[in-house]
Amino acid sequence: MALILNIETATDICSVALAQDGEVLSLQESREAKSHAGILTTLIFRCFDAAKFQLSDMDAVAVSKGPGSFTGLRIGVATAKGLCYSLDKPLISVNTLQSMAAAFMLKNPAAKEVTLCPMIDARRMEVYMALFNTNLEFTRETSATVLDAEVLNSLINRHNIAFFGDGMDKCRRLVGNNNYVSYHDQVLPTALGMVGFSENSYKTEKYESVAYFEPYYLKDFFTTAQPLKPPIRP
Repeated sequence: MALILNIETATDICSVALAQDGEVLSLQESREAKSHAGILTTLIFRCFDAAKFQLSDMDAVAVSKGPGSFTGLRIGVATAKGLCYSLDKPLISVNTLQSMAAAFMLKNPAAKEVTLCPMIDARRMEVYMALFNTNLEFTRETSATVLDAEVLNSLINRHNIAFFGDGMDKCRRLVGNNNYVSYHDQVLPTALGMVGFSENSYKTEKYESVAYFEPYYLKDFFTTAQPLKPPIRP
């Protein structure tokens, strides 16, 4: 009987779920932006308290590996690694976009013959995205994509497609209403979408290296360059 802690911090939503044998026992979430560092451990302890378990009772820690916010991913992975190190538990990672697709199916279990397209905002007109069928299998791999009319027309191409995630509005502005497109504002990143994948990874012992695992940033991190100070002349 596997007791797994699932941590989702790849976007502005901080979400934690404790699941046993693939069944969710408790869920704690915060939608306050830029609060992950201050709230994550509190949500974890609340999850365990609600389910009446101790941290030492869990069998593994699963973390959303990205793509997503650089800062959010670092906080989630660092917390997951700290728990794994201190409690000697295995580390599991879950693709953020795939878990979002799972969250869509949890809300729309009857969905058929539709392509799932989760989108995470990557600034300007760029999004992190992938395509999935309703069995949650990749039909287009994860990518950082700059949206324009040509790209979106190639995605839709007379196939029913469901867009969701915080990058979806960029798509909606370009495409608008279309018989082949649906928009789902209620589908957001959540640790609930991780549960099935983390349970399967535990059963198959598909673990990450606690020492060397890094988040899936997808593209390099850049900071704004500071202007050079003029030289001081005597």
